[in-house]
Amino acid sequence: MVYVANRSNPNAGGKCLIWLAIILTLAGCTSLPDLRDLRHGETKSQQQLKRLDVDQVLSPRQDGLVSENSESAGEISLFRHHLAFIEAINGPPLISGNTVRLLIDGPATFTAMFTRIAQAHDHINLESFIFDNGVIGAKLADLLLEKRSQGVEVNIVYDSVGSMATPPEFFERLKSNHIKVCEFNPVNPLKGRRWRINNRDHRKLLIVDGATAFVGGINISSVYSTGSFGRKRKTADQSKGWRDTHLQIDGPAVTEFQRLFLQTWAKQCGTPLPQHKFLPSVPVTGDKIIRVIASSPDDELNLTYVVLLSAIAHAKKSVYITMAYFVPDPQTINILKSAARRGVDVKLILPGFSDFAAVFHAGRSHYSDLLKAGVKIFEHHDALLHAKTAVIDGVWSTIGSTNMDWRSFLHNDEVNGVILGEDFANEMQRMFEHDLTDAVPVNLARWESRSPILKMKEWGARLWEYWL
Repeated sequence: MVYVANRSNPNAGGKCLIWLAIILTLAGCTSLPDLRDLRHGETKSQQQLKRLDVDQVLSPRQDGLVSENSESAGEISLFRHHLAFIEAINGPPLISGNTVRLLIDGPATFTAMFTRIAQAHDHINLESFIFDNGVIGAKLADLLLEKRSQGVEVNIVYDSVGSMATPPEFFERLKSNHIKVCEFNPVNPLKGRRWRINNRDHRKLLIVDGATAFVGGINISSVYSTGSFGRKRKTADQSKGWRDTHLQIDGPAVTEFQRLFLQTWAKQCGTPLPQHKFLPSVPVTGDKIIRVIASSPDDELNLTYVVLLSAIAHAKKSVYITMAYFVPDPQTINILKSAARRGVDVKLILPGFSDFAAVFHAGRSHYSDLLKAGVKIFEHHDALLHAKTAVIDGVWSTIGSTNMDWRSFLHNDEVNGVILGEDFANEMQRMFEHDLTDAVPVNLARWESRSPILKMKEWGARLWEYWL
C-alpha cells in the first residue's frame, strides 16, 4: 500500500487504509515492461543486438578495467550480454573514473555524510523520502543551518507522505534561515502543482559540491541511530538499529545524480536551479565504472526494473539479493526461477519481520513457487531489514532505494547506483555472507506445513500486491 506515514512510526501500517479508496479510484493501472518485447522491439532488431559486443559499449579504458577485474572469460559473460542489451535499449551510460565506498548501517552512513557536509564550500542538495525531526534529523538540520550561515547554498526535497510525521515547524525553521525546501507531491492538493497522491519520492540522495554523492536505502531518520548487528531481536524494534546499506561516490558519475536532483526540483518546486552552478567539471578520482539508473512514473520505460532483471537474466554463476520489501511481479518470479533452474546460485535474504505486515505476507505468498524452482530463501531476524542490494556473478553490484515490488517499479521515483568490477563485488559478497549468519534458511517442507492462519494472511495480502 502507499506509504502514508513515517516508517519509524509503528502505527504507520494502519494509516495506509485511510488512503486506499482514494488510490484505487485515482491511480490508473500501469504495467511493467516485458523484456522479451524489448529484445525484439523497434529500438534495435534482434540481429543488431546479437552483433553488439561489449567492445562497442565500453571505451578502451573501461574495457581494460573490466578485463583486469575478471579472472576468466566466463566471468565477463554478464558484461558481454547484459551490457549489450542495455546499450540496445539506449540505457544510461557507463561512467568510469570514480571511487566508491560501501556504507553499512546508519552510524557509518551518517558519519560519512556529516563529515562531507561539514567540508562543503558551494552547495548541498538533499532528497529524502523521510526527513524526521528525531536525533539524526535535528543534528543534520543544525549542520545545514551552520553551512548556510557560511554562504553554502542548501536545497532540500522531502516526500510529503514519507515525512508526514515531521512537524511543519521543523521545515519552517530551515526556510526562515534561507534554506530552500520543497515538498514532493503534497498531500494537500491546494499546495502542489499537481496532485498525485500515489506517486512518491522514495529516493535517498545527497550531493555535495557536485563532486560527492550518497545514495542507497537510508532515510534521514532516528531508526538508524545505532548499528543493526548483535542484538538478535525477534520483533520489530523500530526505535533504532535498522539493517541498511548506502554508498558514497566521488567522481564523474556524481554529475548524473545531480542531474536527477535538478530534474526533480524543476518538476516539483517551480523555478529550476541554475545548471551552470550545480554541474561543475568533476575530475577522475578512481577506477570504478558506474551506471546511474533512476525511474519515475513519468518515464516511458522503467530502466531500474529493466536493468535489474536483465542482469539476473544474463547471470551465469550467482545472484545474491538482499531486499527489504519483496512483492515480485510474475516476470521477476520467472526470471529468478529460470536462473536457478539453469544452475545459477540464487539466494535471497528477506525480512524475518517487517514494519509493513501486508508487504511481508504478500512476499511470503511466493515462497513455495520460488523454493520449488531451486531459489534459496533466507529470512533475516537480527534487525529490521531495510537494505535493497544485489551482487551478480561476482562482477555486477547495485545499491539504491528500489525495492523488488510493484510500488518501486510503477509508482515511486527511485534511484540506484550500479558498480561494475570484481573488487567491489567482493565487498558486497562479504557483506551478504555476514547477513546470512543472521538469517534463517526457509525449508520447503516446513514452509508448506505452516499454519492455515499464515496462509490466509498471505492470500489476503497478495490480492493487493499491485498497490503495496
